[in-house]
Amino acid sequence: MTAKVKVVLSWLLPIIIGLIIALLIRQFWFTVVKVDGDSMQPNLQNNQHVVAVKTSTIKRGSVIVFYAYGIDAAQADHNAVYVKRVVAVGGDKVRYTHAGKLYVNNKLVKQTYQPNHYQLTTGSYMANAHSQFTGWTLISLSHNQPAWQVTVTNNRVPKGSYFVLGDHRSVSNDSRNWGFVPQNKVIGVVKAWPWQNRQQYINHFQN
Repeated sequence: MTAKVKVVLSWLLPIIIGLIIALLIRQFWFTVVKVDGDSMQPNLQNNQHVVAVKTSTIKRGSVIVFYAYGIDAAQADHNAVYVKRVVAVGGDKVRYTHAGKLYVNNKLVKQTYQPNHYQLTTGSYMANAHSQFTGWTLISLSHNQPAWQVTVTNNRVPKGSYFVLGDHRSVSNDSRNWGFVPQNKVIGVVKAWPWQNRQQYINHFQN
């Protein structure tokens, strides 16, 4: 091996190794994603960059990023991702009242991540289901929203799936509109940077 080859390898090999490590981290540990839209305000802003941790456990209250193609029938981009908050996991029962109260398994969930009363009431209603008077359940949504791919009869989230909502309810396109997010569509749990505003409602909030 000539001296010139040794010099080239001395700087080329660390670059190759670094790229391999970066690819492995991206594949198995975490990736950086950009929030697209206003549906997670006031806690996440449009174009804000956050980390999606692939090894984190998904719980009620977790904010997740997932592939939207095949879930939202209106989404034609195979690579499109949505960022939403998990309200209920597999087996949970969900009910939302006309007064803006969220119940999961008959327990009231304090939605402190959204301080705007309008978003929790009028912003959370479904216009074509008279929900401003009756509220909604998984059963009523599955019957009244044409984009739902399953019909719910027991008001429970199917095993291996999640029911998700955007924090900014009046503009969010979420499970109310098209149904559940299967586990195999989830990329990871979103984590905001420690210096970002309202990061506690992303990183530490649990129902």
